[in-house]
Amino acid sequence: MQTDIDPRHLIGRKAFDRNGTRIGTIDEIYLDDATGVPEWAAIRTGLFSRDAFVPLEPSELIDGALHVPFERTLIRDAPDFGVGRHLSPEQELQLYHHYGLDIAAPPALDDRDFGKLAGRDKQV
Repeated sequence: MQTDIDPRHLIGRKAFDRNGTRIGTIDEIYLDDATGVPEWAAIRTGLFSRDAFVPLEPSELIDGALHVPFERTLIRDAPDFGVGRHLSPEQELQLYHHYGLDIAAPPALDDRDFGKLAGRDKQV
């Protein structure tokens, strides 16, 4: 998704599934703890005032509405963690699995500086 948009401007926008069926309205945006990048949208589905979490990464903002590349039934069956609370890493993992998304492995550490002593320029 476009990452230069202010996440506060997403709240209140309509959301649609892959078939163009309206899912509901964006209620909250959740940011990644490490990067601060918008990662999840909580969409008020209207079904008993429940919010469903959807990933923002494969989604697109088109003509002011969020288009999510998943079926409405899959979205409505997403794990319900309630809104207004922090998503734990375990909850995020459940959501990624629910949507069949792979989680990127953390980048490998560059080991070129391993073995050097602090304050020295040479390898020991």
